[in-house]
Amino acid sequence: MRGEGTRSRRRDALSALHLEAASSSRSAAMNPRPSSLAPAPCRILGIDPGSQRTGIGIIEVDEAGRSRHVFNCAINLLDNETFAARLKQLFDELGAIILDYAPHEVAVERVFVSRNADSALKLGQARGAAICAVVSRGLAISEYAAREVKQSVVGTGSGDKAQVQHMVGVLLNLHEKLQADAADALAIALTHAHVRASVARLGLPRVAWRRR
Repeated sequence: MRGEGTRSRRRDALSALHLEAASSSRSAAMNPRPSSLAPAPCRILGIDPGSQRTGIGIIEVDEAGRSRHVFNCAINLLDNETFAARLKQLFDELGAIILDYAPHEVAVERVFVSRNADSALKLGQARGAAICAVVSRGLAISEYAAREVKQSVVGTGSGDKAQVQHMVGVLLNLHEKLQADAADALAIALTHAHVRASVARLGLPRVAWRRR
């Protein structure tokens, strides 16, 4: 009799466990947990390199393609006594911004051919310092021509700086007037956001997409 009582209590305990498990299963079915968290926004750093001032602009782009302003500034390089000191300042300050804001992707304006050889050389050196600051922190860079940026943001490759400033403010819902170099940098970041969205829709590498 004692053994039968023990077996009966075990059956009752197992029945209770089965009922609890069934109840939990029904509750989970009625209130499913999300399978995964929503993807984090992509943070894009845009750089408008210059030997006197370098524009910096950072935006975030969510999965729906909406862009949000994060940060912008113009690094003033004119207070240095030598050009080499300007390059060091650019490298150091851009590196600090990358550490502070942790962008996922970086876009920079492609250097243009200038009639003034000295200006072109200095611009190329400033651009090189900016690129070194980026790649030294393990980030890849996409490059865009000025005309490509204007086409993306303004709608025409011949847009002027005032139009770029205005449209960047509209696209990012900014009410204060932007400094020109910072606006250019944000425009570069927005261009990269548009291109990466197009590439995602087409399912093609960017190089292949641009050849179409």
